[in-house]
Amino acid sequence: MPIKIPDALPARALLEAEGVVIMREADAARQDIRPLHIGLLNLMPDKPKTETQFARLLGATPLQVELTLVQLATHTPRNTPAEHLRAFYRTWDEVKTQRLDGLIVTGAPVETLPFEQVAYWDELRRILDWTDRHVHSCFYVCWGAQAALRHFHGVDKHVLPQKLSGVFAHRLVSPNSAYLRGLSDEVDVPVSRSSEVRHGDLPAGAGLNVLMESDEAGLCLVEDSRRRGLFMFNHLEYDAGTLAEEYERDRAKAPDTAPPAHYFDASPRGGAPKNRWRSHAHLLFGNWINEIYQTTPFDLDAIGSGSVA
Repeated sequence: MPIKIPDALPARALLEAEGVVIMREADAARQDIRPLHIGLLNLMPDKPKTETQFARLLGATPLQVELTLVQLATHTPRNTPAEHLRAFYRTWDEVKTQRLDGLIVTGAPVETLPFEQVAYWDELRRILDWTDRHVHSCFYVCWGAQAALRHFHGVDKHVLPQKLSGVFAHRLVSPNSAYLRGLSDEVDVPVSRSSEVRHGDLPAGAGLNVLMESDEAGLCLVEDSRRRGLFMFNHLEYDAGTLAEEYERDRAKAPDTAPPAHYFDASPRGGAPKNRWRSHAHLLFGNWINEIYQTTPFDLDAIGSGSVA
């Protein structure tokens, strides 16, 4: 089934060229169907690239998805044209009266700052509280996962001596989880962060289940069973060349920056880096969407009421 995104969104042409089925807004309006309403709270600097990465994964699922792009009201991005934001984004103030089947909260380049020093921390905390009554299931990514874990469970992050970047092997800790259905026993996952959450800091009895972990890179995926939430500390949504682009950007600021581990050297004859995680990204997001579909109320207004149809 297709994903519904704005007709003029730049990601549309790229996704259609890749074979992702995109529904025109006029066609969606004529269909008598209940699509899944998924929000993307995009905190990343390059918003169009992030939109494309997540829309690609949501559009590959067998269910019809309507994607709403959300931005913070208290923060003005510097790296995305204001025209793009006005055309395609809505602030949280504009969507907070609605209910969503799912919400993705992305990472943000503020990992080394204490949470309280992030300019939009108070607004983000209000949004996280709002999700308890207005969103059926949340998928938090990288810093977004750290922020949500801190807000809901008081778990702090630890700043690393140097940025952890590369593609690291992760094992399935809970292979019977519905979210891991179809994934291999060992999964390569792109990692790009300057801080971490440690397994030993997770509070016992809080409904937190570790799903994926790495000996080199630490925690990767944690389920919050009581809130139907997923904390993903890494980046399965990344394109094949995203780590290379980040490396060049970081090296321009600090020439001694180490290259991403297990990334360039995994490409034969020094060719372009290979995407070794794409299939697992599609499986994970497909499983998340399927779990939403199986458990969300048919009536959107019933989300947050405790009633499940």
